[in-house]
Amino acid sequence: MLTIFKPPMPSPENIQNKVLSFYQKNGRDLPWRKTTNPYNILVSEIMLQQTQVDRVIPYYTRFLKKYPDFKALSKAKKPTLLKLWQGLGYNNRILRLQKLAQEVTANNNAQLPETEEELLQLPGIGPYTAHAVLAFAHNKAVPVMDTNIRRVLIHELNLKESISDEEIKKIALSVIPKNKSCIWHNALMDYGAMEKTARKTGIESLSKQSKFEGSDRQIRGIIVRKLLKDKQITLPQLKKQLNRDNLNQILEKMIRDNVIKNKNNTITFA
Repeated sequence: MLTIFKPPMPSPENIQNKVLSFYQKNGRDLPWRKTTNPYNILVSEIMLQQTQVDRVIPYYTRFLKKYPDFKALSKAKKPTLLKLWQGLGYNNRILRLQKLAQEVTANNNAQLPETEEELLQLPGIGPYTAHAVLAFAHNKAVPVMDTNIRRVLIHELNLKESISDEEIKKIALSVIPKNKSCIWHNALMDYGAMEKTARKTGIESLSKQSKFEGSDRQIRGIIVRKLLKDKQITLPQLKKQLNRDNLNQILEKMIRDNVIKNKNNTITFA
């Protein structure tokens, strides 16, 4: 029987030294890396979901100037909020973030909790975002597993691409340098984005973003822009302008997400 040789996993010190050294010389200067404020960190993480870093930076700066904390965000008017968010897409992200702001303002003195269990109870926060807040705001040793970090760990630690999420998270946790979770995860992200890219390593992402042109996302964006301009539009007008077979399903989802409402065939913001 043919035995395929697989190199042993390098020691944690090897990957730590390599990645941290790269980061010291080449790390990106990003505004959310200059703060440990949990609110600022959370805003950046929500914006960065499925959106490129360079595109997020000006939105992040404008957003924090307008809404500097959870209390301010909790009181924001929906049209103003969506106009500020316009261009980032996935409007339900910002609406969930506002709902979160309202919850923590009402129940937690406008502060994020500091445990994973409590964070996961809040709208719009899943395991990745919870770990990101804990690592970047509180320097806690938790595995922050995004596409770049997963690729770096697989490549540098000689792991199988088919490794399960749970197994790679255990390994990721084991290589976090003591008391350096924040800088470590920033370094891993940059090492993956700039040095060990998918093209260089041949390690593909687990999921790929669907095309925007012609997508339901594009139609939702068009509807939001029309409402920001005209405040309301009738359903017959919308059907005539968009000529979309699944328009009713798109509108139903926007209603469920509390973006819009439909009263007597007139569409307005909810």
